[in-house]
Amino acid sequence: MQEENFNINDYLKRSASTGSLDIINSVGIIGAGVMGQGIAQTVSGAGIEVVVIEKTNEKIEYAKNSLSDEIDNEIKRWSMTNSEKKAIFSRISWSSNPELLSNTDIIIEAVDEDFDLKKNLFLLADKVAKKEAILVSNTSTLSLTKLSEFTSRPDKVIGMHFLNPVPKRPLVEIVKGLNTSAQTVQICKDFAKRLNKTAIEVYEYPGYVTTRSIVPLLNEAMYILLEGIASARDIDTAMKIGYNFQHGPLEMADMMGLDEVLAWMDTLWKTLGEPRYRACPILRKLVRERKLGKKTGQGFYQYDSNGKIIEN
Repeated sequence: MQEENFNINDYLKRSASTGSLDIINSVGIIGAGVMGQGIAQTVSGAGIEVVVIEKTNEKIEYAKNSLSDEIDNEIKRWSMTNSEKKAIFSRISWSSNPELLSNTDIIIEAVDEDFDLKKNLFLLADKVAKKEAILVSNTSTLSLTKLSEFTSRPDKVIGMHFLNPVPKRPLVEIVKGLNTSAQTVQICKDFAKRLNKTAIEVYEYPGYVTTRSIVPLLNEAMYILLEGIASARDIDTAMKIGYNFQHGPLEMADMMGLDEVLAWMDTLWKTLGEPRYRACPILRKLVRERKLGKKTGQGFYQYDSNGKIIEN
């Protein structure tokens, strides 16, 4: 059953009655890669102000151009308008200065799946954020409880695992750490509803629901390709037609980013020790060659400048 529509007036009344600021009016995002851009577009599209932080001005310009191109492609498909694009960009601020996060109600890190990197960003976010701000990780495999230990607010640390492409995937996993408070969970559920996402509540465990379920499928499809049983195209066609998948597993891996998929597999293999998470050699080879999928123009498929698969 679909959740009822979010009612902002009811929410504000409830917030006032509890005497606490529960409503999310501004969002900070650390990391302007594919996921960061998608989260920024989604949040801004819901009418919420966004601050995106990246390390350098060069990375910021690249991210802005990349997001602009992605929305332009949607405009060409008649799924968005130029006025919507202008409205989205008008609510996004871009900066390399993390101090700008100090006025945001929630800070979301959306960087590579590397514990030390995320740990350092949580230390930074905890330092600059106002005391009531919530700190969110978009991690798909790492421990929220361990990350929360590097902050002064473990009750306000939570996971929101968005799926790529964020604007098109109506699901988000709300991941509770050991010390995450019920209030933090509820605020993030309401926030997800404002983004028109269906939120599922997940207890912390490596891979949660979506990553743990999808990784063995992707890995097995790669082994089928490695063993020469079928071509990448035919493997994907079989799953799309046979099981009504929107995208086949190899195309899906390309969209996710093969380096990210490999990081998920390595983490799950290391933490759970189960063979189904041991990465296929063909994946390691492609990542070694920096053929990372759609974002680099080549992975299991080759892509044109618009991100379309080049037919052989």
